[in-house]
Amino acid sequence: METAIARKKKMKAKNLIHEIVHSDNVAFTFMRSAMASLASAIADLGSRILFYSLILTSMQEFYRSNLAVAIGAVIGGVVNCCVNYKFTFHASGQDIKAVAIKFMIVWGGNLLLNMYGTTYLARPLSRWQLLLDLGFTDNGIFAVATFIVAGIVSIFWNFLMQRHFVYQRNIFDTVLDRWLKQGNVTK
Repeated sequence: METAIARKKKMKAKNLIHEIVHSDNVAFTFMRSAMASLASAIADLGSRILFYSLILTSMQEFYRSNLAVAIGAVIGGVVNCCVNYKFTFHASGQDIKAVAIKFMIVWGGNLLLNMYGTTYLARPLSRWQLLLDLGFTDNGIFAVATFIVAGIVSIFWNFLMQRHFVYQRNIFDTVLDRWLKQGNVTK
């Protein structure tokens, strides 16, 4: 037999899970965003490092780095948009075309920040004697730069822009509504 205390604890746990999944509280939204970011980061960083380390090896360093980051960002972006639309920001009532357009705008900023941030952070890191003494190769230095830049961009660009711009109706949506109604984007 389940005791009253055990039922009460079970009910509290159930309520907390419901609150985490459904609340628009900024802390719970950030937790859901972190989970969505983790899923998209695995897709992004995994494919980025795979392309950099194994597929694009014959390219000049600058192009190799930028193309690997761009491919990873596309893959991670698709995963992120889908998870955030349904799970993180509960935007199911939003016009999917408007969300997609706003997401692409923010994603474009994400791409540029990650692409150039990673490439330009990797340069000074590749001259840092401590990393070289520790045995870091170009691939390891690229990975370090990738993780640092991706973390900063994720919190200070992606979360804030998605919470306040992409998945919420705002003044930009009135412009998008008119543009979409004029037939500039097909159904």
